[in-house]
Parts: sequence; structure tokens; C-alpha cells
Amino acid sequence: MKILFASAEVAPFSKAGGLADVIGSLPKYLEKDAEIAIFTPLHGCIDVDKFGIKELENSTMWLTFGNQGHKFRLFMCKLPGTDINVFFVHNDWYYTCFKEVYPKWLDTRYEHERYIAFSLAVMEYAKALNFRADIIHANDWHTAMLPLYLHSNYKFDEFWSKTKSVFEIHNLAYQGVWFEDILDFANMRKDIVYNEWGCEHYGRVNWMKGAINYADKVIAVSPNYAREILTGEYGEGMDYTLRGATHKLVGILNGIDYDVFNPKTDKTLVKNYDVNSIQFKEDNKKAVCEFFGLEYKPERPMFAMISRLVEQKGIDLIRQVENEIRSMDADFVFLGSGNGDYENLLIWLSNNSSNVRAYIGYRADMANKIYAASDFFLMPSRFEPCGLSQLIAMRYGSLPVVRATGGLEDTVTGYPLDNSNGFKFWGYDGHCMLDAIKTAEWVYKDKYVLNAMRKSAMSADFSWKKSSAEYLKMYKELTGK
Repeated sequence: MKILFASAEVAPFSKAGGLADVIGSLPKYLEKDAEIAIFTPLHGCIDVDKFGIKELENSTMWLTFGNQGHKFRLFMCKLPGTDINVFFVHNDWYYTCFKEVYPKWLDTRYEHERYIAFSLAVMEYAKALNFRADIIHANDWHTAMLPLYLHSNYKFDEFWSKTKSVFEIHNLAYQGVWFEDILDFANMRKDIVYNEWGCEHYGRVNWMKGAINYADKVIAVSPNYAREILTGEYGEGMDYTLRGATHKLVGILNGIDYDVFNPKTDKTLVKNYDVNSIQFKEDNKKAVCEFFGLEYKPERPMFAMISRLVEQKGIDLIRQVENEIRSMDADFVFLGSGNGDYENLLIWLSNNSSNVRAYIGYRADMANKIYAASDFFLMPSRFEPCGLSQLIAMRYGSLPVVRATGGLEDTVTGYPLDNSNGFKFWGYDGHCMLDAIKTAEWVYKDKYVLNAMRKSAMSADFSWKKSSAEYLKMYKELTGK
């Protein structure tokens, strides 16, 4: 079986969110059962020397979009620790000119052009490489064009005649919406795809709707999220379309790579530890306190939040109870970037309180240090398709404090249930969150319960082993192989 993954980001080469972690780890667990190729843009932020990324011979290809030709080249290396080929699509006009995966303030049409160009290049380069995929696995709206291309431009192409498509929804809130003239740029026939059972959605092109309609399987990244997106509250205007696709909609919980996220071997930590030596978390806590200028006090818990600073992540709830947080006998450490208003809020809190500190930006090494140092991990999300941060936090013995939504509901067993590994609250309200934080603060004083919960969290298995088996089963059902 041959599987082609296409994604805007792939860890460890490029990363802006959990999508990169999924595409950088799931294929490792499928490698022994399938031949896999991963395609991603060659963003300017990717260190080609570090990863040994080389250009393939005679890879130059010209593709026409609208009335203009664009030059592409193809680079390749192995996914670290595997024999899986990762192909990087090079184009100076769309990818290498940026040092970010998702540059801010891009013109919306230009952003659509970037991923249309990438998707068509993937189709053409796969043919040039003679990689006749049994499954094309597209991810989020950036590659949602692939099922549409299969249905339209390549419908009668013998090379792709037996290829099935899978579309995975990592975040339904971002759907890829633009005016219908973008189809002219994409060289797609409007009479085939621009209709209510295709990609037309309230008079606009909606790439995600087209992928949902044309893909052979649609995956949501957790079972609970698969149920939630069928409702008006979480469906983001796509719930009607999804209810018509329930026969092919499946929820598969994401996992994390336990080789990458392992406090016993993580070289970024001051002191390594595992479930049998949790006491060494304190050494990491001391180091993080020193870095952020916090006074280390073993009797004070540390709450952490590592997140993109966007509305989805519940930063508004922090704003609602900022005064209560500043007066608590606990420390709060934030790491992330995004919305300027939220960044300014955290900077103000950091500058005007003795117990709140923020690092605006993202550093993978710093993130791991904070996971290891923190006692509790905040995820007060308005919605959360799956969430990987709570899984990583549990792996490092940091107990999640979460709003019970999406994958957070699936993965966190709330105190005081048996084998609880975190804390839950239900209402999207700052004071509901504050009650959960205070419960966690109270549990911190009871070291017997705290350590029992830590051991439960660190012993939970959220690796890709189980989830990858579900993916493989689905691929086999589609292909009959």
C-alpha cells in the first residue's frame, strides 16, 4: 500500500502547531505496513543544511496558473529515524521567501494561491516520481484542493484512477474561503466543482467543503470532536454539510511521539526523570523560576500555558480573572504568540505582577522546560479538536486544567474520579476556570493525591501505537489491501 501525506507543516522541519507533530510522527508508525511519501512546501524557515535536504536531479517543473507560469523544484530528505521520504516543493514566489510557515498579514488571495500551487505541484511531482498512491491523505484547508483535483482535473487520468482520498480536519474554524475566480487560477472547471454538492458555500469557494464532499473518508482528530462538529455550536457553518457526510466521518484520537516527548531522555531538561523519579521535576522548576525571575518556593504550585494566542485558546478567560490570578499564592508562566491584544495582555501581567511571567514567541526547548517544570497545565479552550499540549503535559507529569470540550474531554479524566489525571470545567467562563485552578491548588497541598495523579498522567498511553492501528484499518477498508 502506498500513502501520500500532504501538509503545510511537518515536524521537525517546520512547525506552527499540532498539525506538524501529527504529520511528523504518525507515518513512523505506519512505515512497516505501507510505503509512505510526505510532501510539504520548502518554507524559508527550514534549515536545509541541518536536515541534509538535497535537490533532486532534473526536478525543475513549470506549472501554469491563470495566465502565468511558475517554476518549481523538488528537494528531499528522510524523516529522521525512518526510511520515509519527505519531499519539499520549492518556489521562490510562494514559499522560500518567508521565514514563517504562516506569515502574518498576507493578502488572502495570495495565501490561497500558495496552497493551490502546492497542491497541484504535489499531483504532478507524484506522477513524475511514479509514486502511484493508493491513498492521498490531505490535511486541513491548505491541502483540501487535492480531493477536488482528483475529482476534476485528474478524474480520467489513468495514473490516479485507483487512488482514494482521505481528508483530515485538524481545525474546522479555518476553511479556506474565497471568491469563485480563484477556480480560474487553480485551472479547475467550475461546472464540475462549483456547486452546492461541491465547493460552493454561500456564494464563495470553500475548499474544506469541497474536500468533505469529494473525499472518500473524512477524519476528525478526536471522537468527541467528530460528534461536536455535527452541531451548530461547533460546526462553524459546516455542520449541515458534515451531517450529510456522517457515513464517511470518523473520529480518531491523535497521539504524540513518546520518543520525542520523554522526560527521561529529553536533553533540554536540567534534570531528567520518569514516573519513578518524579521528585526531580523540582530541579526543572527551580531552573524555570530562575529564568523568569520568579522566587522558587516549593510550597507554591506553578501553572503553565503554552499556546498560540488566539481566541480559540481561551485567553479571554485569563483576562476575566486577571486580578484573581495576580493575587493567588501560585506562579503562572505563559509561552506563545499570536493576537496582538493577547500578547499585550500577557506582557502587562508579566510587568505588573510578582507571580505572572510571559515569553512572547515560541522556542521548542523552552516549551519542554516549562512542561517539565510546571505542576499544572492550563488549556481553557473555547473548542479544541484534539489538543496535543495536554498529552505532552501529562507525559511530563504536569496535570492539565482543561475545559471539557473536543479532545480534552476524550483524554483528561477529571479529579476526583478514579485514575484522574487532570481537572475539568465545563462553562466557558473565567470563574469556572478559576474554580478548577483553585481545586488544583488545593490538591497540590496533598502530596499523596498529587503524586498519585501525576503517576496516573505519566502512565497513560497516548502514543501513536493505538491510533495508528485505526488509521491503518481505515486505509485497508478503502483500498481493499
